[in-house]
Amino acid sequence: MLAEVAVTRYVTPLREGGSLPGLVEADDLAPYVMKFTGAGQGRKTLVAEVICGRLARRLGFRVPDLVALDLDPVIGLGEPDPEVQELLKASGGTNLGMRFLPRALGFDPLAYTVDPLEAGRIVWFDALINNVDRSWRNPNMLVWQGDLWLIDHGASMIWHHNWRGAAAWAGKAYDAGDHALAPFGPDVAAAATALAPLVTAETLADAAAAVPDVWLVDEPGFDGPDAVRRAYVETLLERAATIHERIALPERAASSTRRTPGWVTEEPAGE
Repeated sequence: MLAEVAVTRYVTPLREGGSLPGLVEADDLAPYVMKFTGAGQGRKTLVAEVICGRLARRLGFRVPDLVALDLDPVIGLGEPDPEVQELLKASGGTNLGMRFLPRALGFDPLAYTVDPLEAGRIVWFDALINNVDRSWRNPNMLVWQGDLWLIDHGASMIWHHNWRGAAAWAGKAYDAGDHALAPFGPDVAAAATALAPLVTAETLADAAAAVPDVWLVDEPGFDGPDAVRRAYVETLLERAATIHERIALPERAASSTRRTPGWVTEEPAGE
């Protein structure tokens, strides 16, 4: 399960996110980016964040620590912004916290070069979870202390908004033409060889087990939280085996792969 901490102070809204996440402080003295159960996208966004974030960590990706944030809605009474106040009042109880990375920078493909192997691993992972929110318009990646970190997986696993079609979704292709890392020549075949064997029923069950029961109760068509967790495991496990065969990448040269991975400091010779 996720570690549980309590919100002690709401600091400021982060208006870059569509769901209006906020920067908060907790009783473990750490800062977190908080995502709310009362936001318009609903609790399934938080479920996706937990399952995909935990799975990403098990596969070796850098993802900020996730915690369950307990919010007393009385904290919202002192907020001058009516929109923020309503969000806090509607989100009492268990919410999601993502460890804040101070001084992290948003990923910019013109300023930071990614190796084809790492690019392939990320594209393969996004195809597995059907992440539609890692485009060049909104990469949802940060560069922190020189390394690439993955954030914001709430728009993934779109099938869980209609469980009756989940089995069909497991076999669908993934269009990576707009992916933020498409220009770096992602090696998805190598990624599949390395990562697919790691996506086991046990690994997926561990990721799903971290989701708080309160976000899974009353799901139509299921007997309880554990049945919902099994559905996530079955869908992702089936998708992992062959998704690399159905990733559509643009057919164009990736000149940036000639650069050393990391920050771009100068143009390569001859360009």
